Amino acid sequence: MIQPPTPPPPAPMRPVPPAPVPYAPAATPSFTVAETKDGPGYLVRALWFLLVGWWATAIVSALAWLALITIIGLPLGIYLVNRLPTVLTLRPRTSTVSTWTDADGRTMSTVVRLEQVPWPARGVWFVFVGWWASGLVMSLGYLLVLTIIGLPLGLMVFNRVPFVASLYRY
Repeated sequence: MIQPPTPPPPAPMRPVPPAPVPYAPAATPSFTVAETKDGPGYLVRALWFLLVGWWATAIVSALAWLALITIIGLPLGIYLVNRLPTVLTLRPRTSTVSTWTDADGRTMSTVVRLEQVPWPARGVWFVFVGWWASGLVMSLGYLLVLTIIGLPLGLMVFNRVPFVASLYRY
């Protein structure tokens, strides 16, 4: 009698890898935009204004405008114009920070920059309008600041001087 062939022995079983864990993002990613202002408190800023700021701002405004009308002093003039509110009241520039939590739970943040007018247009503006208009705006801002009651409006005007001079936005 003929016997059927015996089946080969079964191959050793490999362990089955565990099923991949599905990716679970954070429940709800958060996204915030906040303005930051670091600097001294209001009491220190008020004392600075009363003792130093009101007269130092006049000097810095005059120096800034004189530097703006010279080609070689232009960078210094722009630097001084951007610092006028700080000279007046020690008020730092406001920066906008965007903060979010990514899918892995990490907190990320970045400083938000405003889109600027292209530099050729800003240069043309400065040559034809900015240099003289900035002088008028700085004079108006200083007169408002000296009236004390016009101080908030004067600060707003000083904050706009970089835009008037060169269309630069903060």
